[in-house]
Amino acid sequence: MKISRTDRIMVLGSCFATNVGQRLLDYGYDVCINPFGTIFNPESIARSVTRLRSAEPFNASDCIEMGAGAGKICSFWHHTSFARPTAEEFISNANARLAEAAENWRRCNKVIVTFGTAQVWRRNGWTVSNCLKRPGYEFTHEMLSLDEVEECIRTICTDGKEFLFTVSPVRHLGEGAHVNTISKSLLQLAIHRTGVDYFPSYEIVLDELRDYRFFNEDGVHPSPEAIDIVFKRFLSESQV
Repeated sequence: MKISRTDRIMVLGSCFATNVGQRLLDYGYDVCINPFGTIFNPESIARSVTRLRSAEPFNASDCIEMGAGAGKICSFWHHTSFARPTAEEFISNANARLAEAAENWRRCNKVIVTFGTAQVWRRNGWTVSNCLKRPGYEFTHEMLSLDEVEECIRTICTDGKEFLFTVSPVRHLGEGAHVNTISKSLLQLAIHRTGVDYFPSYEIVLDELRDYRFFNEDGVHPSPEAIDIVFKRFLSESQV
């Protein structure tokens, strides 16, 4: 994918997508970044794209009280950064952002999608974007199949836009390194099999840099320096 200052860009996905999107914004590009907040799994990202197409407003049935004594209201569509003290405040903010983002989706011609994990959490059979600190027993947890990830990619890639996919270099180690490897491999293989454009942010950080000085103190998230390196590589390969 080649980008120019005249392009209108939507960035969706993990926290890595947010970081890259913010740098594009800082460089003066026309960018809409994660209108539902940070989302990690392909199924939730695909569902978010469907919501952007329909622009169907959120209502009281979407409101969920967060757990762990947070005292805030959010929804299973959103990152917790959207949480507000009351349902009315949440709905007002969520719908204002949705209306703006739906218009951005309608007019954008380039979309950058970053998958973080193939693992999903489901509540009553519905894949959530965020568990909102609710008790673990409310959810089931599983790995998407290769076919399911491919179907998500096909759902996302419509409307005559150009799409670029990448896999976040941030490792999800809650269930161990082996499960993370399987998850990232599923994402990589699905992207490869569907033939969509791909940018190797995962490989740049984990194969080329390969040094913990390029990571934050948690040893998992890339440092600002690493993100800058990836972003500059992206610009060098994508600018017209």
